Order: sequence, then C-alpha cells, then structure tokens
Amino acid sequence: MIVDLADPTRAVTPTLDGPVLSVLASSGSPLTVGDIAKQVVRGSEIGVRRCLARLVDQGIVRATEMGRNRVHELNREHLAAQVADILAALRPAMFERIRAELSKWKPKPYYACVFGSAARGDGDASSDIDVLIVHPPFPGDPKPPKQQRVRDSLGHEWSEPVSVPAAEARRWPAQVDRLKDGIHAWTGNSAQLIDLSWSEWMIHKDDEGIFEEIQRDRIEVTPKTPSMTSRLLTES
Repeated sequence: MIVDLADPTRAVTPTLDGPVLSVLASSGSPLTVGDIAKQVVRGSEIGVRRCLARLVDQGIVRATEMGRNRVHELNREHLAAQVADILAALRPAMFERIRAELSKWKPKPYYACVFGSAARGDGDASSDIDVLIVHPPFPGDPKPPKQQRVRDSLGHEWSEPVSVPAAEARRWPAQVDRLKDGIHAWTGNSAQLIDLSWSEWMIHKDDEGIFEEIQRDRIEVTPKTPSMTSRLLTES
C-alpha cells in the first residue's frame, strides 16, 4: 500500500473517518464541525458533519452542547480509540522509523532530515520521500574552505570533525541502500536520498534552490536529537 503523504489515513480507510478521527485524536480540546472541517485534509463540511453523526452513533466520538455550539471529542474509553491515535501518528511514525534505522548505522550520519512534500505533508500517493543524509568526513573527501567554520550558541568555534576510518566508510553505501529499501517497505513510496559529505553540506547548505527548500521544510531525523552536531550544522 502506497502512503498518501498528505493523508496517510488513506492507507487504512478511504472514508472521512480516518482524517476526522486523526484530527480529534490530535486535539487537546473539543472541536466544532467547522473546526474539524478546517483541519481535515479532505472532505467538505457537510461530509464531516455526516461522518461525525455516524461516529457519535458508534460511540467513538462524544458530542456535547457547549453554549450555542455542539462540540466533539474522541471517546478515549472506546475500544477503538487507540486506532484513532495510530491514525494521527502515521506521519510522525515514519520519521521515527527513519531515525531508528539511522541510529543503527556505523558510522552514523552527521546530520539527516526529511524534506520536500513528505516534510510539508502536501504530497500524494505518487510522491517520493526525500531524505538528506550528511556523512562524517571520509578519507578522500574534499576539505571545506576555512571560512566555513561555525560557532555554537556560546561562541565556541567548531571546525571539521574527525575523519571516519576507511573500513567504516566502506559500509556507507550498503547502509544507504538499506534505508531506501526500508522506506519503500514501510510506506510503499520510493525514496530519493541525497548523500552529501560534511564539507559539501557546510559549503552549500545556505545556497538557493533545493538547499533553500531543505532549510525551510526539513524535519530532522538525526539519530541523536537534539545534538550539538545537528545544531551546529543548521545554524546560519
């Protein structure tokens, strides 16, 4: 099953029940029909109203009169309430699955993030899942210019990290291929991976075009989050 990146609940149900339950599971307070209609990724307000009426009849949603408004909330005591929580967590679960896979790597990425439609949540079932992976310095990697040094929030200067031994660097391509296969298995979507060296990222991370998109939309999946390494790499 291919995941619709804008509405992952389609992988489970084609009806409005999925996005409506997802919104209610994510909300910290009761919502009106209008509130829910604004947050669901598909469906009209009339459709949402009909869906809510059915879910109330089934008991998984509670409706309460609050002044002049009728508000709705997930019935957490219902046996199926956990399913609603799972539906709400499908996109975050993908990011956590990627982070968990990267945490097994040796060497681990210096920095990693999901970007593009998968990060923005505006793709569809045909969208690729774009991932940037920055590997630590490998033997033979180009050196960044000296002006590419960065400083942390305390003003300490940081330069190039220690190079990875050649034996570990040789494992990198197989790890990248395993992640691509894993993302396809987890979602059904193809994965597009950008694999950069530390120096390439430091030189180009503030460039326009795709790097500008990465900086704007990224969701970090660096194994250790937050880490000093990832904070340094994302500072301008």
